[in-house]
Amino acid sequence: MKIEIKNRYDGTITIAGEYENVREAVLAATKNGANLRSADLRNANLNGANLRSANLNGADLNGADLRSANLNGADLRSANLNGADLRSANLNGADLYGADLRSADLSGAKNIPILAAAQSSIVPESGQFTGWKKCKGGVLVRLMVGGKARRSNASGRKCRAEYVKVMEVIGAEIGISQYDNKTEYRVGKIVRCDKWNEDRWVECGGGIHFFLTRVEAENY
Repeated sequence: MKIEIKNRYDGTITIAGEYENVREAVLAATKNGANLRSADLRNANLNGANLRSANLNGADLNGADLRSANLNGADLRSANLNGADLRSANLNGADLYGADLRSADLSGAKNIPILAAAQSSIVPESGQFTGWKKCKGGVLVRLMVGGKARRSNASGRKCRAEYVKVMEVIGAEIGISQYDNKTEYRVGKIVRCDKWNEDRWVECGGGIHFFLTRVEAENY
C-alpha cells in the first residue's frame, strides 16, 4: 500500500513508499534515521497512528502531530518530543526515560507515566515560592504563591496558581492583566483566579499565569 506522511505545516512529503501501514512506515523511517520533525501522523490515519510497542528510541519527533496515537508500550527513550502534539494519545506503559517533552501538548493524554510527569514538573509540590508575571505595558509583577495554593505547569515553562499575593509592581503602581484587561495587581493584594482547572496538562487553563524567573516574564 502506498503510504505518504507529510509535514503538518507545509505539506511537504516526509515519508513515501510501499508499506503495510503507517506503523511500518514510521519504524522504517526511524531505523534509517529519517527526519520526522513536524510529521503529520494523525492525518496519515484519522484514528491516530497505531504505534503500539514501537521502538522509537531516540526518534526525532519534534513538533510531530501524534494526536490520538496509540503509544501503548512504545519505547520512547531519549526521543525528541519537543513541541509534539500528544493530545488524547495513549501512553500506557510507554517508556519516556530521557525523552524531551518540553512544550509538548499532553492535554487529554491517557496514562502519562508518573516519572515522565514528575520530571516535567517545575513548580514546587508544596510551600510558598516566588513567581513573575508580565502585565499590560510591560509592567512586571513579583508574586508570592501561597503554601496552600494549588499550582501546576504543563510541559513548558509557563506556570499557573489558584491564587497569588502581589509583592512588588515594577513600572507602574498597578499591573493590569493582559488576559482580561481588568484584573488588577496591587502590592499587598491577593488575586484569585475565577475558576481553577485541575488538569495540569491544559497549559492555558484557569489560574493566575506566571513564570518562575523575571527574565522569562520580561520576554513573554
